[in-house]
Amino acid sequence: MTLLLDDTQCLQLRRLLEAGLPLATRPYQLLAERVGATEDAVIEQVRHWSESGLFRRVGLVLKHRAMGFRANAMLVMDIPDDRVDEVGRALGQARGVNLCYQRPRRLPDWPYNLFCMVHGREREQVTALIEALLAEHGLSEVPHKLLFSTRAFKQCGGRYAPPAALESARG
Repeated sequence: MTLLLDDTQCLQLRRLLEAGLPLATRPYQLLAERVGATEDAVIEQVRHWSESGLFRRVGLVLKHRAMGFRANAMLVMDIPDDRVDEVGRALGQARGVNLCYQRPRRLPDWPYNLFCMVHGREREQVTALIEALLAEHGLSEVPHKLLFSTRAFKQCGGRYAPPAALESARG
């Protein structure tokens, strides 16, 4: 396959894709115009990145607070190391769990190694869901805390292309 975008266009396209697809009938055409390429070239580059494993999927990120989901909580648990993979996979598939990941403990003050994010409209709804999940998976007695969000400062997808200012500073 011959790629039709140069390095500069690829970097520009990565930055644009990180911000999300334009809400348009032909989003790849708009991206192509912004990077100075053809729509076919942009689609081919995205296909190449997908096939090479740069990303798994193109998805949609909903602004949950704008939709009324304001009771957001992080469940943190101290799961025995020999069970963390099993429990993480199970909770990662559970209804209502939006994110589930392992992180290292920070002993002695922070013994928690498994984190699950749950969003809901009402605090009571989230608390009930968490209690049900813990009971269903036999985790009610596992040390845990439920940390509710109080204020949002930023929400966006990951950013991996270097910012333009950083790039120009490097020469």
